Amino acid sequence: MFLLSNLKIIVINKRSIEFNNKDELNKIENYTEQCQLLAQRSTDRMSDLIQAFISAQDVKQSSKSTYQRTLRQYFAWIDHKGYDLTQVARPQIIEYKTDLLNSGLSALTVGSYITSVRRFYEWCESEKIYFNVAKGIKNPKRQNKFRRHGLTPEQAQNLLSYFQGRSPRDYAIINLLLRTGLRTIELIRAKISDITIKSGQRVLYVKGKGKDDKDAFVCLTNKTYQAICHYLQSRGRVKIGDPLFLSESNNCKGQRLTTKTVSFTAKEGLRSIGLDSHEFTAHSLRHTIAETILRAGGSIQDAQGVLRHSSSVTTQIYIQSLTEEVRLKNPAEKLIDTMF
Repeated sequence: MFLLSNLKIIVINKRSIEFNNKDELNKIENYTEQCQLLAQRSTDRMSDLIQAFISAQDVKQSSKSTYQRTLRQYFAWIDHKGYDLTQVARPQIIEYKTDLLNSGLSALTVGSYITSVRRFYEWCESEKIYFNVAKGIKNPKRQNKFRRHGLTPEQAQNLLSYFQGRSPRDYAIINLLLRTGLRTIELIRAKISDITIKSGQRVLYVKGKGKDDKDAFVCLTNKTYQAICHYLQSRGRVKIGDPLFLSESNNCKGQRLTTKTVSFTAKEGLRSIGLDSHEFTAHSLRHTIAETILRAGGSIQDAQGVLRHSSSVTTQIYIQSLTEEVRLKNPAEKLIDTMF
C-alpha cells in the first residue's frame, strides 16, 4: 500500500523497514490500519461514508446532490471493475476518467465526476480514512469551440411571427427570451411580483444562475411588457405571488412551468423556421441578445450588462459567430492585394 508522508511515497509491505523516527513509524502503521479498514466496509458502510463526506461540505444542496450522484457512480464503477478498495490508486482514477470520456460524456460532465472524486479523497485524507489517490488528477480539457448560434434579426422576426397568433403564453415566453436574454431556469423562477418599477424603468427581478436571491434584473421594454400583459389577461384572475408562466398541459395545468417545456417550445419554433440544427436551442436566444446589441451599435459592455456576466470574457464567447461574420465580410487578407 502506498501512503503519502513528508512529501514522499513510502511503501509498506512485508519487508523490514527501519525508521529513525519511531513516532513517524507509529503514525504510518496507524494510518495503514485505517486504510485497510476501508476495504472491509460493506456497500452500506460506503453509503454512510459518502453521506458523511457530503454532510461535511459547506456547499449548496444542489452541489451535495451532485456529489452523491457522481460518487455513487464512481463506486459502482469500482465494483464493476472488480477492484478491491485498497487497490485503488492514481492509475485507477485515470482509468475511470478515460472510461467516462470513452462513454461519450462531454468534457464538462466528466470534469464534474472527477471533481467529486478528487474532493472525496481530499476529505478522506483529512479525516485519516484513506490517502488522497486523486491528488493531481486533472479535469479533461474542454474543446474551445462555439456550440450555440444566435439568430439574425430576420430569423428572430420569423420566430416571433411563428408564435404570433398562437398561444399567448408561448409568444410571451419567446418574446421575453429574445428581448432580455433570460436563461430558461431564470424564466421559470419568475413571479408576477418580480415585475416592478426601478428608477422609472419597468424591470423584472431575476434569480440568476447559482444565486440565492433575486438581486439582478432585466429591463422590460414596451414590446416585452405588452406581450406579458396579454398573456396574463388570457389567464383570467391572477395573484401577485403566482408564477409568471404556468403549465398548460392536462397533467400539470396551472402549475409552475418547467425548463423542459420552455426548451421544447423554443426548439419547436426554431425547427418551424428552418433552424433544425443542434446548434440552435433555447439558449441560442440568449446568444442572439449579445449579437443583436452589437449589430445595433451597442458595446460589449452593454451586452455584458444585459446578460449579467461577471466577466466580459464570457460575453465575448457569445459573440464569436458575429466576429467571424464580420471577418468573412471584410477579410483583412484583401488588404494584401491592394499592396502587390
